[in-house]
Amino acid sequence: MKRQAHDIELTRASSKGQVVIPTKIRRRFNIKEGSVLAVAARDGVIVLKKIESGLSAGDLKSLRLVEEAWKDIEEGRYSVRSKEAFFKELKEW
Repeated sequence: MKRQAHDIELTRASSKGQVVIPTKIRRRFNIKEGSVLAVAARDGVIVLKKIESGLSAGDLKSLRLVEEAWKDIEEGRYSVRSKEAFFKELKEW
């Protein structure tokens, strides 16, 4: 099954700040009750990463890469890409 990196779904926050991850995305990433997600946030962008069994070195590396990307954007070091190129790189990441 070919996975697409560009599924976009909308959700709303509840009065308690809870957010429902849409079914399509939960199924694709096998997110079930009790699944652990790391949350990173900066300047209006929130990133969730499913954690399989504790934070691995790869998980920490991914979160560091997100932090570096935010710094690059803030400091004007970024490139403009087509939607296709962006999603290709995102899928490889």
